[in-house]
Amino acid sequence: MGGYENGDSLAAVAGEDGVVLGVDGGTTNTVCVCLPAAMPQPESPAAVPVLARAVAGSSNRNSVGESAALETLEQVMTQALAMANTVRSAVRAVCLAVSGVNHPSDQQRMLEWIRDLFPGNAKFYVENDAVAALASGTMGKLHGCVLIAGTGSIAYGVTEDGKVARAAGAGPVLGDWGSGYGIAAQALTAVIKAHDGRGPQTSLTQYILKKLELSSPDEIIGWTYADPSWARIAALVPVVVSSAEDGDEVANKILHDSVQELADTVIAVVRRLRLCGEEEKDKFPLVLVGGVLEGNKKWDISGEVIKCISKVFPGTNPIWPEVEPAIGAALLAWSHHRKGLKLENGS
Repeated sequence: MGGYENGDSLAAVAGEDGVVLGVDGGTTNTVCVCLPAAMPQPESPAAVPVLARAVAGSSNRNSVGESAALETLEQVMTQALAMANTVRSAVRAVCLAVSGVNHPSDQQRMLEWIRDLFPGNAKFYVENDAVAALASGTMGKLHGCVLIAGTGSIAYGVTEDGKVARAAGAGPVLGDWGSGYGIAAQALTAVIKAHDGRGPQTSLTQYILKKLELSSPDEIIGWTYADPSWARIAALVPVVVSSAEDGDEVANKILHDSVQELADTVIAVVRRLRLCGEEEKDKFPLVLVGGVLEGNKKWDISGEVIKCISKVFPGTNPIWPEVEPAIGAALLAWSHHRKGLKLENGS
């Protein structure tokens, strides 16, 4: 991953040519990366010259509200610029890739907001956070499909001629059951069902009570509604995985169902865009991002998802990014800036 060398060591690289910002705004946290606007095309992930990296809380407007989300975005960008020893007037382009941006009206509101933050002729691009995640696996080239499974989940695809499609990503109320929230919510429900006799007994009860330091399943109801934030619920996923690894049937069913949900999400996008070709055998990049897809001891969720997808599309080429999505967003901002300079120069 690109080096985070804050301060004067890379500030000279930016110089009068300014900087670009990439923001990955998630339901759990928000990351902003600052790059020199005049940098050459990075030859490898390790060669990305990161001037600064800042982290803040959630910026998903559907989770924390629009006012809090915008406050977080401004905070994280301001912090990154300060760490890079530069100012807002030096910003040449910004790519905001934010979860919860699902409609052109969402993009327009955010564009109007960010234009007031930065003076001058900076260019702004607002996308769903899936776009940055895809770019992190393809080093800024928007082609292929990305599957994000963290607190929330979404599959997002782009063809080489710019057609896009997505599936899921509508939040827990509308059925992102392959997400971290979905997995954990099903586990909490299973514990309550087991307690009142509507479902089979499960070791999830002991695992979750221990994790939450509660003495009875009855207390789970109060714990859940005291703060039903998506990230807080999703943090229980490792407990579900541990229970499944120890052989619990209920936990294993939750994970198997979630694997199928995630696979079906990717399959829907790939088919709509024909990323795999007419005969569904062509190779295409599948970028995998998010805590749910990180490797576990026995229960390899990402591996199981890839198996399911590969049965349908044998040309699936899984990619685990070597840079984080915020760098993907920054590379998109840099790419847009570079194209603008070429047009201005008539080349």
